[in-house]
Amino acid sequence: MNPGVLETIRTLSTDDAWVMVVGSLVNVSCGLLGCYLVLRRQSLLGDAISHAILPGLAVAFMLTHSRAVLPMFLGAMAVGVLTAFLSQTIHRVANVPEDASMGVVFTTFFAVGVILITMVARHIDLDPGCVLYGAIEFVGLDMQSRFGLTAPRAFWSLAVVIAVVVGFIVLFYKELKIVSFDAHLATTMGINATLMHYLLMSLVAGTTVAAFESVGSILVVAMLIVPGATAHLLTDRLDRMLMIAAAVGIVSAIMGNILAVHWNTSVAGMMSVVAGLQFATAVVAAPRYGLISRWLHHTSLASRVVREDILAMIYRWHESTRDRSLSAAQVVRALGGGLLPHLAMLHLRVAGLVGPDQTALRLTRAGRDRARGLVRSHRLWESYLAKHFDLPIDHLHEPAERVEHFVSPTLRDRLAEEVIDAKTDPHGRRIPP
Repeated sequence: MNPGVLETIRTLSTDDAWVMVVGSLVNVSCGLLGCYLVLRRQSLLGDAISHAILPGLAVAFMLTHSRAVLPMFLGAMAVGVLTAFLSQTIHRVANVPEDASMGVVFTTFFAVGVILITMVARHIDLDPGCVLYGAIEFVGLDMQSRFGLTAPRAFWSLAVVIAVVVGFIVLFYKELKIVSFDAHLATTMGINATLMHYLLMSLVAGTTVAAFESVGSILVVAMLIVPGATAHLLTDRLDRMLMIAAAVGIVSAIMGNILAVHWNTSVAGMMSVVAGLQFATAVVAAPRYGLISRWLHHTSLASRVVREDILAMIYRWHESTRDRSLSAAQVVRALGGGLLPHLAMLHLRVAGLVGPDQTALRLTRAGRDRARGLVRSHRLWESYLAKHFDLPIDHLHEPAERVEHFVSPTLRDRLAEEVIDAKTDPHGRRIPP
């Protein structure tokens, strides 16, 4: 690690520790809810609600002349649910695409909220920048003592929020899981999918309000989406996804604060950047869906297909021409040249499937058995297509050439049963035993 960063870690204060704790509470709360938004493909709805609740906050203040948590929470909840309702209604009634309806609703509400907050801010100490960008670095300036512990006021409100979020997920885990993957199935099972939807949206709105003081309206969007999206790349199991999203949020809070102190920049912004870097890392290096693993899988598959094509080519060559030899150079040219055919030839020789003579390629016993299985699969598949589908004879080879690499011994036996009387393929070539 950079020596300057290590020095920053050694000089962190108690206030910095509280910043990381409060940031972790915000990120975990948003990340857990974000998992369900990602699974339901409604990440933009979380974005919409987090922006659209601004007028709810402004109206709540204008009616109560107070920044107390309860009126702010109720105002935001009302507008958040209204945003979800209007988005769904416009999509369903006006036949407007879902993303367009959400975009119209949240941009309109957000603009109204900015105007109202700006108007209110002329007369009282309400900073629109604080609402938009947050002030998490100053949470240590407003301390409260409860239950014998002195902690920032934001800590107490966010502790309640995370308790409600975790309790909601634990209590309705099965219902949320089914609704997130298939709302129609949930309805047939007696689960009120609409109620679960609006409960989730209400919780998103409430969590967003609590997060305003820490990460602001704009940056909370990252915490609602990025941890869940990162976890979704790393696992297909919901329970693990929730835990990974929480871990991503905690790492973002801790490292974001450390790097922000080191570079003297926005803490909330750096937390979002760290979350984005974790997502980028998952995109590249996720074990199943990452770019590297997918590239390795595709490369491995392509290499196997080329090796099997070489085996089948040598088998067919000696099947039809016994008095002429086939060289490795001819095989490579037939496969289009390049690095992959050369590597495939090397692999076949090392594996003992092809003899060492490069000018006159010969299959070993193991190589011949492997090649016979491939050719048998190919010709059985052609025979099956010719028997069950009215395809021209010149349309049989290409699909069989692709399928032969994925025919298991069990499937090969079933194909043989389907064309049990066929001794040759539709082209008149003998089907190997």
